[in-house]
Amino acid sequence: MSDTPVNESSPVVRAVEAVGRATEAQLESASGTVRFVGGATTLLGETLGWVYRSVFRRDSRMGWDHVLSQMVRVGVRSIPIVAMVQIFIGIILALQMAPTLKSYGQIQRIADIVGIAVFRELGPLLSGIVLSGFAGASIAAELGTMVEGEEIKALRSIALNPIRFLVVPRFLATVVMMTLITVIADVVGVFGGFLTSTLVLGIAPDLYLSETRIAVTQGDFLSGVAKAPLFGLLISMIACYEGLNVSGGAEGVGRATTNTVVKCIVALISADVVATSLLYAFGV
Repeated sequence: MSDTPVNESSPVVRAVEAVGRATEAQLESASGTVRFVGGATTLLGETLGWVYRSVFRRDSRMGWDHVLSQMVRVGVRSIPIVAMVQIFIGIILALQMAPTLKSYGQIQRIADIVGIAVFRELGPLLSGIVLSGFAGASIAAELGTMVEGEEIKALRSIALNPIRFLVVPRFLATVVMMTLITVIADVVGVFGGFLTSTLVLGIAPDLYLSETRIAVTQGDFLSGVAKAPLFGLLISMIACYEGLNVSGGAEGVGRATTNTVVKCIVALISADVVATSLLYAFGV
C-alpha cells in the first residue's frame, strides 16, 4: 500500500490554515489591545504630571484661556444634542412603562423609574456616548491632522511639550464639561418624563414632582455625577492617544476618528459596569 501525498487543497489542510490564521489574528488583536492600554495609561500619567505641576507646584504656566476655549468647543456646543437625546429618553421611558404600571394601578411610579434610571445611569452614560462622537472624534481628527502636518514635530523642535500644550487643555475641558453636562442631562431627562406623564398619561404635575422627590435620593444623584469625571477622562485620553498616533495620511486620520468613537463607547460601558458593581457592593 503506497503512501498518498497530502493534497494541499484538501478540506483538512484548509481547516487547519483557517484556524491558524484566526489564532494569529486574535493574538495580534490582543497584542494591539495591550499596546493601546499601556500607551493610553502612559499618556494619562504624563498628563496628570503636567496638571500637577501647573496647578499645585506652579512651576509651569497653564494656558487657562486655551482650557476655556476647549470647554466651549467640547462641552457648551454639545449641550443641545445631549439635551435632545435625554428628553427623548425621558419620553421613551415614560411611554414604555405606562402600560405595565397602569395595569397594577401604580402609574404614578413612572416618576420613580424615570428619575432613578436617569440620575444613576442614563444621564452620565448617554451623555458620555454623545460626547464621544461629538468631541472625542473631533479631538482625534484635530490632533491627527496636526501630526500629519508635522505641527507636533514643530512643537518639539522648539522645546514645547505637545502633551502640555495640546493634551492637558483637552483633558481638563472634557473632564469638567462631562460633569456639568451630566447634571444638565439629569434635569432634562426627568423633564422629558414629566412632560409625557402630565400631558399624555394624565398624571397630576404635583404628584409627579412629589414622587420624584421621594424616589430620587442624594445618593442617586451623586452616584451618577461621580461617574462623569471618569467618563470624561476616558474620552479625552482615548481621543488624544488615537490622534497623536495617527499614521497613513488622510486615511489614518479617518481610521483614528472611527477607532476613537468605537473604543470610547466600549470603554464607557465597561467602566460603567465596574462603577455600578462597586457602588452596588458598597450599598450606594
